[in-house]
Amino acid sequence: MKTISFRTVIAAAVALCTVLFAVGWFTRNDPSDDPYVKILGGGFMFNYREAEVFYGFTAHVVRPLASGSIIEATFDNPAGGAPLVVSERVSTMTDRYALRTPPVRGVEAKKPYHVSIRVYDREKTTMLWQTETDFTSQVSDKVVPDKPLTVGPGYHLNPD
Repeated sequence: MKTISFRTVIAAAVALCTVLFAVGWFTRNDPSDDPYVKILGGGFMFNYREAEVFYGFTAHVVRPLASGSIIEATFDNPAGGAPLVVSERVSTMTDRYALRTPPVRGVEAKKPYHVSIRVYDREKTTMLWQTETDFTSQVSDKVVPDKPLTVGPGYHLNPD
């Protein structure tokens, strides 16, 4: 019977590790190709009790960003006029960020409203990444009353 030498075992282990490393290297996903932010969802929100309409999205940071980096969104203004710009600084406390407009009016049903999303470094001198998307409301803001229906934390009827 032939014995296996220590040198043969080491050579076989090195060869196996080399093959496994090469397979892993060629099948890896390069994170530099991934976007910095993934949009998880978004759209219009109607709060008829408080007579507010706004729209926005939730973003998930999928590629490491330096703390203090800025996620900025530019929303079309349904009422016309200047676009609405909202930004949020990235922190180490969370990897999910919700960006939404202040209350808006003039929302039309089935009309797409454009949103530009940009990621900047902490000084806002270099744009690291950008994408664009559209959100469409299924209903008009005419369903929302002009004045809030309720006031206060207990949802008391509005005396007006």
